Amino acid sequence: MKLHITIQHGETILAQSDTNEETTLVYQATYQAGDSIAVSSDEKGFAMLNLEATLGPVLVYMKAGTFLYPIPFDEKKLSYNPLGFTGNLHYLSARTAWKWETEGRRDLAYNPLDCHENAIVFPHAHANVETRGESVFAARNAIDGILANHKHGNWPYSSWGINRDPKAALTVEFGRQVIVEAVILHIRADFPHDAWWTEAKVTTDTGITATLPMTKSDKAQYFPFDGGAASSITLHDLIKADDPSPFPALTQLMVIGREKDERWIYHKAERNTPI
Repeated sequence: MKLHITIQHGETILAQSDTNEETTLVYQATYQAGDSIAVSSDEKGFAMLNLEATLGPVLVYMKAGTFLYPIPFDEKKLSYNPLGFTGNLHYLSARTAWKWETEGRRDLAYNPLDCHENAIVFPHAHANVETRGESVFAARNAIDGILANHKHGNWPYSSWGINRDPKAALTVEFGRQVIVEAVILHIRADFPHDAWWTEAKVTTDTGITATLPMTKSDKAQYFPFDGGAASSITLHDLIKADDPSPFPALTQLMVIGREKDERWIYHKAERNTPI
């Protein structure tokens, strides 16, 4: 798997790395509105991407092609650490992931590098509604790993907002089949501004559905889910509690599982134990 990083402004290349299984780029300039980071791969596979210091290295599954990551500015920047993408010295790296990094149980939904434009790097989150189209209520916020949920709005309190829509649904695509074993939800808990859900459903692309009984809590809500092999999962049928607030929202969706690999033997008793 050969990887290549460029910093570009439109079609203009501002800086670029070499092309290799492990590549780095040091960009000694200040990002400008309209700049973007592009990471290209010559084949599908797992990669470790480090494109911004405040986001850290992220294990992703890439398709062959180019992942274009627009540098966020203005309203788009509000769901990111204010220190992110600032200054005139930036270190970026990309490498083929080592096999041991992909083995074992982990959160298969985690990807703080996700964005609306993404169709190459997985996991990728998208929803049928996002409150007012604002970045602080975008679907990507539900898989960025940030758990602060006692307020709402700018980072670190960004969330997936459903714009009061009872038909709201959020999907996480994995880009390949994985083994789904559990779901963990952190609802936004800015009470009394926020309401909450008493129930939700999750359904895999293979048609396996589970009902999740939820409670008013700022803590993780863990649900064993024998979802089997799936390439995506959707959270839907969100039932709002009988509460004066019209604003339930989701801070984080975690999908616990493993890569689909015949070497693993899955025991039901183990899957039903909190991870």
